[in-house]
Amino acid sequence: MSKVRIKQIRSSIGKKPNQKATLKALGLKKINDVVEKEDNPSLRGMIKIVSHLVECN
Repeated sequence: MSKVRIKQIRSSIGKKPNQKATLKALGLKKINDVVEKEDNPSLRGMIKIVSHLVECN
């Protein structure tokens, strides 16, 4: 499978608890953190939840 690079570009301060939990589950802790994950449908769903806080390549 292909890899997806996910970068946090906005803060989670003041966001809903499920969005904060999703960022934590993705392994993102602060702005400009980058993680590389295997692409799968569940990961795409997580990215969709926090799409306004991250960018992915």
